[in-house]
Amino acid sequence: MNPSSYGWLMLAGIAVSAFFWTRLARRDDRLLIVYISALVGAFLGAKIAYLLAEGWRDLGQPDQWMRLATGKSILGALLGGYASVEIAKHWVGYRSVTGDWFAMVAPLGIILGRVGCWLHGCCLGHVCEPAWFTVRDAKGVERWPAVPIEILFNVVMLACFFVLRRSRRFPGQHFHLYLIAYGLFRFTHEFVRDTPRVLAGLSGYQFIALVMVGFGAWAYHRRMNSGMELAERGP
Repeated sequence: MNPSSYGWLMLAGIAVSAFFWTRLARRDDRLLIVYISALVGAFLGAKIAYLLAEGWRDLGQPDQWMRLATGKSILGALLGGYASVEIAKHWVGYRSVTGDWFAMVAPLGIILGRVGCWLHGCCLGHVCEPAWFTVRDAKGVERWPAVPIEILFNVVMLACFFVLRRSRRFPGQHFHLYLIAYGLFRFTHEFVRDTPRVLAGLSGYQFIALVMVGFGAWAYHRRMNSGMELAERGP
């Protein structure tokens, strides 16, 4: 798969989220500002997290500028997007919950992005002995199926949030639950991903994942004690 196809899949993920969000914005044009802020924050967060976790390895490489320009992290995107949404909502005076819809949109976008990773041959797992579950990289080396496992995780989370929405359980907390769940998943999954270790045998992404779990738990508790409107009507 060439880089342009990878880019098209990323744009497809943005298009899916834009479709849902523009429908929501019909009832309140402030939601369009919130969505645009989420995109900007997600891109910035994705870049910053990548640079902190492993982008420093690109310095001095022949293709360092291409690596630095294209490198990004889902962990950073989720945190950056969340922070930007909260800032935008405060700025425009929007007090109703938006996270439950983001909890549906985020897994969809990540699934499309990870399909791009799978076809592009990046975000690899550790080298493994050949087995029924291993996948072969571009050099013919058997590896842990890191990308397919993450796709499966997000498919399961998407199904869970669909059930929670239908049953009206944990209203206003779905994105916080996703931050906690994805953070725990990534912290554990990093042990079998081929990412650089920075301290005590842990990768930079694992430290970011712990921050995400803590932040998600804090936000969950804060929402429970807040007076924010929890009514979130569909598009």
